[in-house]
Amino acid sequence: MYYTAVAAAFGFRVTRTDGAARTGTLRTAHGVIDTPAFMPVGTQGVVKALTPRDLRDVGAQVVLANTYHLLLRPGDALVARRGGLHRFMGWSGPLATDSGGYQVFSLGARRSIDDDGVSFRSHLDGRPVRLTPESATDVQVRLGADLTMAFDECTPYPATEDEAHASMERTLRWARRSRERFLAWRAGRAGGGEAMTTPAQAQFGVVQGGVHPGLREVSARETVGLDFDAYAIGGLSVGEPPAVMYETAGLTAAGLPADRPRYLMGIGMPDDLVETVARGVDLFDCVLPTRNARNGQLFTSRGPLSIKGAVHAEDDRPPDPDCRCYTCRNFSRAYLRHLHVAREMTAATLNTLHNLHFYLDTMRRMREAIASGAFEVFRQAFHRAYSRRPRHELPDD
Repeated sequence: MYYTAVAAAFGFRVTRTDGAARTGTLRTAHGVIDTPAFMPVGTQGVVKALTPRDLRDVGAQVVLANTYHLLLRPGDALVARRGGLHRFMGWSGPLATDSGGYQVFSLGARRSIDDDGVSFRSHLDGRPVRLTPESATDVQVRLGADLTMAFDECTPYPATEDEAHASMERTLRWARRSRERFLAWRAGRAGGGEAMTTPAQAQFGVVQGGVHPGLREVSARETVGLDFDAYAIGGLSVGEPPAVMYETAGLTAAGLPADRPRYLMGIGMPDDLVETVARGVDLFDCVLPTRNARNGQLFTSRGPLSIKGAVHAEDDRPPDPDCRCYTCRNFSRAYLRHLHVAREMTAATLNTLHNLHFYLDTMRRMREAIASGAFEVFRQAFHRAYSRRPRHELPDD
């Protein structure tokens, strides 16, 4: 079992293994997370279309918020004055924040990188915004997240080995600075006398290196050498083929300590979750289940279903006959299509409830399969039933 030296409220313990797949308990000041776990994305302190009560009802254990967006609006200082992000958004469970590193990739046209940090032009009003390893750490500490990330540069795909090497080296330099700043907060030597908003905050180091195995090995070794509380695998799900993603994630996970949580950032499709759990990953996040729900795509046990198709106009069946979520127990495909076509707000709520239930229930089923030593049986059955190709109609058998 691993616990930080200064705060026993954070800890991680592997409880069972089945091949490389594993279950564990991740303890935070706001509750325990059973892993492997999926974190719904609440970019601006809210999972779109849902309330915190909805999230609890659907089985969410932890929510991920976005450092860059909350820095812009309403600002980390305001959130800190309101008692931290947990209190501000009404979420009492564990909370994670990214560092803004993904926005270094996704907002490439609105930012410039130098060795000290990244300068953005706000997508809201064009004003300049600066993030450095130190300021990204400060923002996350003031927000009060239980799980925070070191500032990194998300390497794009494709990138030559030289390009990926330069990006990885920058991420390592930023990791050292992020860790030094975080430890200063932990020791009470940062923030002008401020204390950490949440006790026992933990910090993840982020491994980069593109899809180049040698760079991934170096990045993992050097990042582990900085003794972070946990580790994240960054720079994947940025356009590389699934098989390359799986190979890179597995190689990176194998180079990380077995007694620390492993977080694969920004992943992904349901079959991605299954395949990377098989390779030893513990934590995931992705906007797909919530964003796609708002766009009329439902994830089901047989694959993605486009609810906006005219074929559903008079279909009284639930979206997924195998699902026991609130949406599937109470509403038909015909009604959900009607709500989507009519642009009713409730469409986003019902679709999001279903998609998150599917993702979180898939994680639950994986935990149970690992615990019983039957993960490979689950994995093969999942792939036989699930098709990644979106459809307007799914067969019932």
